[in-house]
Amino acid sequence: MNDSSWQPEPVPAGPAYDAQVGPHTRPMPIVPDAAGRDFDDREARDRGAASDGGSLFRADTPPQEPMPSPPPPHAEHPQDSSPPPQKKRAGRDLRAAIGVGVGLGAVIFASLLIVKAVFVGVVVVAVVVGLWELTSRLQEKKGIKAPLVPLAVGGAAMVIAGYVRGAEGAWVAMALTVLAVLVWRMTEPPEDYLKDVTAGAFAAFYVPFLATFVAMLLTADDGPQRVITFLLLTVVSDTGAYAVGWRFGKTKLAPRISPGKTREGLFGAVAFAMVAGALCMEFLIDGGAWWQGLLLGLAVAVSATLGDLGESMIKRDLGIKDMGTLLPGHGGIMDRLDSLLPTAPVVWLLLVAFVGTG
Repeated sequence: MNDSSWQPEPVPAGPAYDAQVGPHTRPMPIVPDAAGRDFDDREARDRGAASDGGSLFRADTPPQEPMPSPPPPHAEHPQDSSPPPQKKRAGRDLRAAIGVGVGLGAVIFASLLIVKAVFVGVVVVAVVVGLWELTSRLQEKKGIKAPLVPLAVGGAAMVIAGYVRGAEGAWVAMALTVLAVLVWRMTEPPEDYLKDVTAGAFAAFYVPFLATFVAMLLTADDGPQRVITFLLLTVVSDTGAYAVGWRFGKTKLAPRISPGKTREGLFGAVAFAMVAGALCMEFLIDGGAWWQGLLLGLAVAVSATLGDLGESMIKRDLGIKDMGTLLPGHGGIMDRLDSLLPTAPVVWLLLVAFVGTG
């Protein structure tokens, strides 16, 4: 069949069809498609009529409703649409931290109970390792070469001199250590000399000189009890700050330095340390009184917090989280000495003021 033989198609009668086509409506031609099938162009017209609201079907044919689209996966369980609230977690491995803490405590208490000189040796080892961590991080992150050898030798001598000769011996050893740093650095090129020796003098004061006051606490007749009081109050202060801050902390204490510390944690440190201080002065220190322990606990909480913030400032400047990795769950030795070092001279001074040198 070709286009010249096209004839009008007979129109079937019926009201539904007549309403749409009518007697004078010319039907659309049937054009064969590429596959040879007849394609009724009336479908296009019928689709247009359907879109205009006209019905192309009999009244007894129910209209087909669109298939509902499947709900998204999260809509099946509305309660799962929002993520579950996350519990507060500690930033470190608590099991490792507790295990290492118990181990360090056992070493310290055993050395105190055996011979005082053994504890002095423990302090010397901690000082040397702390100096190694500090000078290593300074060189790695800032290119500052504080000479470790004179610092380590001078630091050990400083602690021993403080134990044997008291504050006078500690100051003399401190001066000699700084002088040794100045001379030792002269063996290298002069570039950055001032920066390196300044860092060396800071390291000598920050680690061994402040640690010397722990050895000086030990020289009293009740020296072991004074050292235990110093350590116990510092640990209790840190524990109170952590416990209260973790549970109730909302207001940041120093967000630019240490975002994890809160004012509520500081109040917890003060409260815990004051109670522990009153008990220690009443039952451990010869001639001590409970009210003195309250003042001692308050001072320890403040100095320990400032010491922690001070090292956090150093680590932020260096761009590191921990000074080392020697102690699992704690970091390095310096990460444990941060609150102890500045607290030692505070406890020594207050105990001398309250009960004398012993």
